[in-house]
Amino acid sequence: MREGGSILTLNVGSSSLKFAVYEALAGLPLKMEGQISGLNGTPRMRVRVEGATRLDELWGEQLGLEAVLERLFDWLTLDGWTAGLAAVGHRIVHGGRDFRQPRVLCGEVRAKLEELCSLAPLHQPFNLRGVEIVGRRLPSVLQVGVFDTAFHADEPEVVRLYALPRDLIDDGVVAYGFHGLSYDYIAGVLRERDAEKAGGRAIVLHLGSGGSLCAMDRGRSIATTMGFSALEGPPMSTRSGSIDPGVILYLLQSRGMSPAAVSDLLYRRSGLLGLSGLSGDMVTLLASSAPHAKQALEVYVYRIARDIGSLAAALGGLDTLVFTAGVGENAPAIRERVVELCGWLGARLDTAANQAGAGRINAGGEVEILVVPTDEQLVIARGVYGCIQGELAPAAPGAMQKLARSAARQEGDI
Repeated sequence: MREGGSILTLNVGSSSLKFAVYEALAGLPLKMEGQISGLNGTPRMRVRVEGATRLDELWGEQLGLEAVLERLFDWLTLDGWTAGLAAVGHRIVHGGRDFRQPRVLCGEVRAKLEELCSLAPLHQPFNLRGVEIVGRRLPSVLQVGVFDTAFHADEPEVVRLYALPRDLIDDGVVAYGFHGLSYDYIAGVLRERDAEKAGGRAIVLHLGSGGSLCAMDRGRSIATTMGFSALEGPPMSTRSGSIDPGVILYLLQSRGMSPAAVSDLLYRRSGLLGLSGLSGDMVTLLASSAPHAKQALEVYVYRIARDIGSLAAALGGLDTLVFTAGVGENAPAIRERVVELCGWLGARLDTAANQAGAGRINAGGEVEILVVPTDEQLVIARGVYGCIQGELAPAAPGAMQKLARSAARQEGDI
């Protein structure tokens, strides 16, 4: 690596782990990127180095996240990617009210983030487990957290409040919003296309295993469908999406379910999986002729379109509609159905462009419709680089490692 060292990014999701290595230089040249999919089953690891496939390996056993991370770091070490490593950046799903900017993950910060695990049980514990493993494997390397909630932190207060007693609001029971790294990246793309308008009144659909929508006014978050937790919004792969709170009371009081059982139901056994009784995987459901699979997709598309209507009302109109993330980028049938239900907003689809996976898929109309691949990894790397530059300007050779050792000593880590 060059004298600036390199930055490793880790993005632990509910079903996959993404990682990448960038040179710690202006422009952040990408050196390597990879993904381990199938975290809930049999993992598969794919790696590309400077655009070429380096590894595509299906692991023949089920492994927990800790074992997956250990095996990943064994490979990173053996392949030379930990040599010259200056910093590791982590996607941290929940930053609560305190963390709105990237932060060095010292002991005090980690302790505060641990307290937020109950608000994002599918992600936060695993994000922090990654921090712990990196600290053990690479104790002298600086670790930085970049927060999914930060993009939405400046939304109007009226958007973030639930109609609950003030003592609960004061204790942090408010809408936070998630998928902020993805929305941050898309906002940047919209600004690059038009620096002044930045998409104008835009609604971005981050549709993956988890899913949410975000209303942006010239790149700034105005409202989003996820709130206090990652359950709110349209149905997801295995998550229920928004439901009447009375259903939860019924399950607890009349069905005698424990809080843990209700949590498991809402996070892991609902959504497309629950509705279809078949799978939470979009490819499987689109290929299925089973009536419940078809109905699950109908509910999914209907709820997305209804949320678009709500967000368009918050914006006072709609100029741009953006599809991103796994389903948004790769499922033209879902895009077509969603746009069809948004005709009243002036959305018109170019069917051929949509099927071809073009970047712009509207056929005239009042709404520009885009398909933009997201890049959360780059947003993490930018956050780490900005944090480094804020601490050290300019960064001399070896200075980032010295900063990491200094921070660790202050926290009693080494």
